[in-house]
Amino acid sequence: MIPRGRFAPSPTGRLHLGSLLAAVASFLDMRSRGGSWLLRIEDIDPPREEPGAARDIIACLTAHGLISDDEILWQSRRSDAYLDALSRLDQAGHLFRCACSRREQGPQGSCNGRCIHTPPSLKQPCALRVKVPVDFRCQWQDDWQGAQDWRLGEQLRDFVVRRKDGLFAYQLAVVVDDAAQHITRVVRGADLLDSTPRQRLLQQLLGYPALEYAHIPVAIGANGQKLSKQNHAPALDRERAPDNLRMALALLRQPPPPTGLRSCREILAHAAEHWAPAAIPHAPHL
Repeated sequence: MIPRGRFAPSPTGRLHLGSLLAAVASFLDMRSRGGSWLLRIEDIDPPREEPGAARDIIACLTAHGLISDDEILWQSRRSDAYLDALSRLDQAGHLFRCACSRREQGPQGSCNGRCIHTPPSLKQPCALRVKVPVDFRCQWQDDWQGAQDWRLGEQLRDFVVRRKDGLFAYQLAVVVDDAAQHITRVVRGADLLDSTPRQRLLQQLLGYPALEYAHIPVAIGANGQKLSKQNHAPALDRERAPDNLRMALALLRQPPPPTGLRSCREILAHAAEHWAPAAIPHAPHL
């Protein structure tokens, strides 16, 4: 099977250096394996989205030479697929309705079985949650975060797959779309490490193939906070795309491309040929 990876930004703002690190790492990981790299726009949360951000993200990636090998997948057009997955989970007895407020939720946002034992009224706005089997254990060897052993059933009794407002939750949509795009390996930031056990559980419950996961350390700004849209990380300047790529490669501890390489395509080709994943720090943060 040809390896297939992806980059899946949410259009809640423009791309920043932290986003570029994840995009470059996933792109080079696939290129070094002779695989395909795909782009997915995770636009399933309209209240958080910024007008024009999706278009700007695609243009910014293109300016940096990061172009999808297949048609871009838009989550906003995938409601039927998510509804089908919810129906399958429900018919198999894996879902329950939950009316808990944030104040009533337990650690990690769990309902802790409250609504299983006392089902809410059918008239109440409810979220749909997956029941986590008590004995569910998720193990994998992460390229940069080391051996992982998550006893999810002991740590998290349930999690949301459809919100009270009717919007589909990230955990469900990403699993359904990874299967639809035939993704085999996910390279992303370590801030998503705790999502992997939940996504592997959903893959198992829905009968999807298990994927490989590897989480690069996330970049930290001068203020000690993760570079993110929420923390107001500065947007990338498309006019400085080659310089941005060189900066991303330096943060990933990759061999510096020769100064004579000026285009993004040349820089990425050199980086793929000399991709050194072992040089990336084995840590949650850079």
